[in-house]
Amino acid sequence: MLGNWDDLRLFLAVAREQSLSGAGKLVRLDPATLGRRMARVEKGLGATLFVKSPTGYALTEAGTQLLARAEAAEQTMRMATAGVAEPTDHLGGQIRIGAPDGCANYLLPQVCARLVAQHPGLDIQIVALPRVFNLSRREADMAIGVSAPTAGRLVVQKIADYQLHLAAAESYLAAHDPIEGIADLQAHRLVGYIPDMIFDRELDYLAELGMTRVPLASNSVSVQVNMIRQGGGVGIVHDFSLPTTPGVKRILTDQVSLSRAFYLIRHADDRRNLRLSRFADALAQGVRAEVIRLEANT
Repeated sequence: MLGNWDDLRLFLAVAREQSLSGAGKLVRLDPATLGRRMARVEKGLGATLFVKSPTGYALTEAGTQLLARAEAAEQTMRMATAGVAEPTDHLGGQIRIGAPDGCANYLLPQVCARLVAQHPGLDIQIVALPRVFNLSRREADMAIGVSAPTAGRLVVQKIADYQLHLAAAESYLAAHDPIEGIADLQAHRLVGYIPDMIFDRELDYLAELGMTRVPLASNSVSVQVNMIRQGGGVGIVHDFSLPTTPGVKRILTDQVSLSRAFYLIRHADDRRNLRLSRFADALAQGVRAEVIRLEANT
């Protein structure tokens, strides 16, 4: 038989997250300990509750039957503690976000700082990498991308459009020939991505301008911005990065204006996870508001 409410709580976490690692973040137990607890529960019940595989923990028929009873018990517990429990919008546990480094450097720090201030039990990890995250391998709980994936069991939510323009340091512009049109760029150093390391076609900004040679290149947006800030040349920058980049100004805004979008990407199996869904909504709202605020100050 099931030992106590704590065992039931742990079972619910594993059933909903479908993995020991995901459930462990929620209940603050390491996967090995949680695995032993679930094995003890199965032994006590005399039934196999999960089918274990490299992709996670799937409920057996016995597990599905127990889930219905466990959720009913959980609802009863909530009703019994109504008025003394934590607010329904409380968020806790660890959540890992994968994001391109432009978003990770210029948007997520302030958004996530506000979220953990509002939810003291919440631990947020930001993994900033210039590549696409594999949510099927659980590299992150959710990811922000610059294009909407069309393959895989994923849930995609558009967060916001954002704008990009050509920019250069005021010191660079003062020391070089005027830039009055796109043709003038041929006489100037360009800053941009390393061509063979562009991981998403939406990032191939310079191709739209017919530019092929990039004397100063990096696979990192923040490195590119710092190259521009140091007078390295002219490059495409996110408008939302400019308020924190003094001495850099947009140029040719009437001739070159690009628009892209951020998308919040989650694994389809997480749709029924209320905690991750609430966090995803709060994150999307925060990033959207921050893009609007920063772009208004360019």
